[in-house]
Amino acid sequence: MRIGFGYDSHRLVEGRRLILGGIEVPHEKGLLGHSDADALIHAICDAILGAIAGGDMGRHFPDTDPLYKDVSSMNLLHGVRTMAEEKGFTINNVDSTIVLEKPKLAGFLHEMVTNISDVLRISSDRVNVKAKTNEGMGILGRNEGVVAFAVVSVMERGSV
Repeated sequence: MRIGFGYDSHRLVEGRRLILGGIEVPHEKGLLGHSDADALIHAICDAILGAIAGGDMGRHFPDTDPLYKDVSSMNLLHGVRTMAEEKGFTINNVDSTIVLEKPKLAGFLHEMVTNISDVLRISSDRVNVKAKTNEGMGILGRNEGVVAFAVVSVMERGSV
């Protein structure tokens, strides 16, 4: 078994959709980025890449490549899952946390879990998504951005 850790952050800005966990969350601001800027999925991708010693998202999906402009991060997650499989790994579980002051995400977490488990081809009881605020402190507390963290475990195929 191997474990990987992922982190991502994006600014909240006007004129963009707020995409987290592959769903659009109604909000007056969205996340700034080259792709759809789904910080949760980016953190999970980096955690998987870390577990398989595969570098990071910037290496595989550079923000200088027009191919990834406004792309759904769920497509990137699919690509990372494929990389893991090609290296002989299966994804065992995902634990993740989104830190965002507003909007409240409790009503969206189940759908995020379902989206992630579907793309990773694992049971939804192996995916956890938590939402936290920063209690009004700092950049996150002022609702200027979002941060996401993820830990993923993978198993080498054929291992017990």
